[in-house]
Amino acid sequence: MTSVSTQLFLVLISLLLVLLVETLETGDAIATLLDVVVSIAGICACLGVYA
Repeated sequence: MTSVSTQLFLVLISLLLVLLVETLETGDAIATLLDVVVSIAGICACLGVYA
């Protein structure tokens, strides 16, 4: 059985790939990547508060 962190990582990677496929312009791709990075940092920060 896989751990929760592994499952979360797989979900985030699959969402990232779907978002990158949907973006057609370079500016949209950069904005999407930045959004994903900030979102992951926010999730990790929230998990750190409860740890």
